[in-house]
Amino acid sequence: MHYRPVNENDFPRMLALFQEFAHFEKRPEKMINTLDKMHKQKDHFMAIVAVDTHEEIVAFASYSYVYHTWVGTSLYMDDLYVQEPYRGKGIGQELLEAIIELAKAKSCNRVRWLVSDWNTKAQGFYKKMGASISNGEWICDLILE
Repeated sequence: MHYRPVNENDFPRMLALFQEFAHFEKRPEKMINTLDKMHKQKDHFMAIVAVDTHEEIVAFASYSYVYHTWVGTSLYMDDLYVQEPYRGKGIGQELLEAIIELAKAKSCNRVRWLVSDWNTKAQGFYKKMGASISNGEWICDLILE
């Protein structure tokens, strides 16, 4: 397994993984991204991908840099997804560690992400990595289409 930044040639595979992840999250109807959108918005899409020995992307961590008023510059990890056959092999941990290193390199004050309330396995993993998980905030989406 090796890790590298995503590139535009990866977009078809990434879109398939986004769809797979949306099903895993039990929200396939929320996945409205397209290849056309990805190409038009490529300057905003950042991710680290895990690539197997057959050069197939099997996992990813997508992220962006944001400014939060309470803490300053932060790295927001949008999604961390590892395909089912590759789970439990340390890939998620390596991706999260790579995200943390990116945040440190950009002098971020925090890494932030969301985890589904039903995904107790992921919650345990994140806590083991040192994250605190709070409740009391709700996701607000306003789709502009």
